Amino acid sequence: MTHAPLSSETIHASCVMIDGGAVLLHGSSGSGKSDLALRLIDRGAALVSDDYTLLRRVGDRLVAGPPVNIAGKIEVRGLGVIDMPHVAEADVRLLVALDEPAPRLPNDTPDSRLLAGIAIPVIALPALHASSAVKVELALRRFGLAEIRP
Repeated sequence: MTHAPLSSETIHASCVMIDGGAVLLHGSSGSGKSDLALRLIDRGAALVSDDYTLLRRVGDRLVAGPPVNIAGKIEVRGLGVIDMPHVAEADVRLLVALDEPAPRLPNDTPDSRLLAGIAIPVIALPALHASSAVKVELALRRFGLAEIRP
C-alpha cells in the first residue's frame, strides 16, 4: 500500500518573508531562530511566525503560516514575547538549517529537504554570526529563489 505524502505539518522553525517568499529558520530551542528573524526583519523582511511554523501543501507549492495561538508574536530574549505585525502566509522558497555545520564551499546547487511532500532548497548557516542575515539574502539571489521585481 502506497501512502500519499503529508499535505501539512508543523515544524520547529521561525519564518520570515523576504521579497515575497518565505524563508524557514529551522533549529532547536536556543539555536538563534528568533535572533536571526529579528535581524532579517530589521533589514526589511516581514515576520510570518516565530518558533513554530505551520506548513501546508497547496498544489505544487509549500505555504507557511503561523499557528493561531502565536500569530503576530515573537520572543525576544531579555524582553519577553512582543507583538509584531506579521504576514498570514507566504510560499516557502528556502530552509536555513541552523543546527547543521555550514560547509566552507558548498555545492553550486543547494540540497533539498522534503516538507509536506514538497522539496525545498536547504542551506546551513550559524544563526548567531553577524553576517548570517546578509547570507540568507545572498542565498536567495544566488540560487534564483528571490522574487524578480521590475
